[in-house]
Amino acid sequence: MNSMNTTQKYVAKTLFGLEDVLAEELAGLEADNISVSKRAVYFEGDEELLYLANLSLRTCLRILKPIKIFKAANPEILYKNVVKYNWHELISNDDTLVIDSVVNSEFFKHSKYAALKVKDAILDEIRKAKGKRPNIDIENPTYRINVHIEKNNCTISLDSSGESLHKRGYRIMSEKAPLNEVLAAGMIQLSGWDGNSNFIDLMCGSGTLVIEAALFANNIAPNLNRKHFGFMNWSSFDENVFKKVKQKLFTEQKKFNKKIIANDISKSAIKSAQANAEKAEVNKFISFNNDDFVNFQYDLEPGIVITNPPYGERLKHIDIIQFYKKIGDTLKKQFTGFDVWILSANKEALKQIGLRTSRKLMLYNGALECKFHKYEMYKGSKKAKFKSDK
Repeated sequence: MNSMNTTQKYVAKTLFGLEDVLAEELAGLEADNISVSKRAVYFEGDEELLYLANLSLRTCLRILKPIKIFKAANPEILYKNVVKYNWHELISNDDTLVIDSVVNSEFFKHSKYAALKVKDAILDEIRKAKGKRPNIDIENPTYRINVHIEKNNCTISLDSSGESLHKRGYRIMSEKAPLNEVLAAGMIQLSGWDGNSNFIDLMCGSGTLVIEAALFANNIAPNLNRKHFGFMNWSSFDENVFKKVKQKLFTEQKKFNKKIIANDISKSAIKSAQANAEKAEVNKFISFNNDDFVNFQYDLEPGIVITNPPYGERLKHIDIIQFYKKIGDTLKKQFTGFDVWILSANKEALKQIGLRTSRKLMLYNGALECKFHKYEMYKGSKKAKFKSDK
């Protein structure tokens, strides 16, 4: 059966707090039957849409294609259901595979054990049909099989992405605790920035936010230069259609004519950011500035500031409190007319900014629960701003 024009169900995985943003992205790609779940968005489309989604979704970690859904309350039932599938029609003896598992169930205490049972079932079925079983390859498998168990609900899926989609390929130099690319892209879209005003990151680190901003503003698909996706190993893969999708994405790029500024007090951070921006081929859209944010000077009309300051894990408590006070003072003095968004896991330090928040969102930076706060830097008081608007 030709799956290129056949509508299939897919699951796009994302980070907590970015589900609605990802759903909007999928709607923009004209996916069908979109529905939001926790850290996931379900959608339908053909395999051409699958190629497009892997190349162009900014807030997606990976896209799974469910191939078997069933209920299992113990490892034996899990094995029996998996071994029933005709894996030998999908996977040849020359192929390799790896099993990823996510388990949240009182019936399966260890995700690795569930993955082991699924692996055994797949290999046993293939050996029974073909007399030989394929090998496991953790690094570079032909097929990446995803096992998801929630209570007694089991879903076995093919991973169409292969390596996580947040690995854009441009991070060649890194500072401590770099921001996940998908999180950075999500922050930009949550901020409402449309790419038609100036963008500043006052503490840019290795440059993830400014690079994602440049990709977004120029409508450059984030994984356009990626060499490999999991679906390329599928028997249904159509290289001509994939090339056509890539070519269409190239023609849809646009020219950004505002400024993106990356500032950091660390010389090594600026060096990393410049190297990464060059690798991403967006360095010509970004100005790099090596200075303390309190001294940062600009000559441009207001736009947006999005920044991810230190949270204090590596600074003394008193330092981080004073540091965040300085952020608030600097924003008040120097960034009138800007919308400012700050991501931080330090709730006490955030209070020291001393500005009224107009939006508060919750996101996770790795395992750290973070607040993503918006500050509207009006000229004069907020009351005066509303009076002038009337």
